Amino acid sequence: MRKLPIVAIAYDFDGTLSPGNMQEHSFILDIGMTPREFWKLAEQLSKKHEADSVLTYMNLMLEKADEANVPVRRQDFKNHGKSIELYEGVDTWFNRINNYGKKLGLKVEHFIISSGLREMIEGTSIAGKFRRIYASSFKYDQNEVAEWPALAINFTTKTQYLFRINKGALDIFDEKRINEFIKMEDRPIPFKRMIFVGDGNTDIPCFSLVKSLGGHSVVVYKPRTKGAKEKAAKLVKDGRVNFIVPADYSKDSHIMNVVKAILDKIASDCDLDRLGIQD
Repeated sequence: MRKLPIVAIAYDFDGTLSPGNMQEHSFILDIGMTPREFWKLAEQLSKKHEADSVLTYMNLMLEKADEANVPVRRQDFKNHGKSIELYEGVDTWFNRINNYGKKLGLKVEHFIISSGLREMIEGTSIAGKFRRIYASSFKYDQNEVAEWPALAINFTTKTQYLFRINKGALDIFDEKRINEFIKMEDRPIPFKRMIFVGDGNTDIPCFSLVKSLGGHSVVVYKPRTKGAKEKAAKLVKDGRVNFIVPADYSKDSHIMNVVKAILDKIASDCDLDRLGIQD
C-alpha cells in the first residue's frame, strides 16, 4: 500500500486560533491585574533587564501568582486553558481539513508553534488535534508546581520548529537529527508541503521562511476590527505571505477555500512527481 504524502499545517495560537492572548482569559484576572497592566509591566522589565520578552512574562506570571496566592501547578494552567475562546469554526476545522486531504490522497498533520504556554493550550478542547504542540513551558517540581521557565519560544526561534517538522526531528531534546545534514529531497515533510498560519509581525520569520522555500503562508486577521485587515494586508504587499483571510474557520469560510486550494495543488504536484520518476 502506497504511503500517503504528509502535509504539515503549522499554526501560531494567540490571535490565530484564539482572539487575544491566552493569559488574558482568566489567569491575569485571577492575579488581580488587567491585561494592560500585566503586559506593560512585562515590557518595562524586559527593557530594564535587557531580557527576552517571553522569559520575562513567564517569570512575571510566577511572581504575581505568588503574591496573589494563585496556584501554578501544571493542572492549574490546563484549567485556565479550558476558558480560552476559539475563533468561529476552529473546533471542527481540523477534522474537515483532514477529511479533505484524505480524499486527495494526502495525510494532513497539524502543529502549534507559539510563544504562549503549552500547558494552557493542552487544556483547550482542540489539544488532541495536534501532532506536536511547540510552545513555551515551565519546569515543575515533584508536586507539579511551576518553578521556572523551561522553554521560551520567541518570534525568531519559532523557525527552528519548522525545520524540526521538515526533518522529522520532532522531539525538542533531539539535537542530533535537527543538526544533521539531510538532503532536501530526503526530508519527511518538504517545505513545499507545508502551510504556516499566523496573525502578525511576530510570525514574519515563519511566514517568510515557509514562503521562500516553496510552501504557503496565510495571515489571518480578527474580523470586524478596525485596522486589522489593513495591517495584515501589508504583509502580503511586502511579500511575506501568500494569502490574507479573516480568522473565521467555519465550513464555507475564506480560509477553508484557500487551504483546500493549496491541498489541491500539493496533491497535483505529488501526482506529477510520481509520474516523473516512473520507468
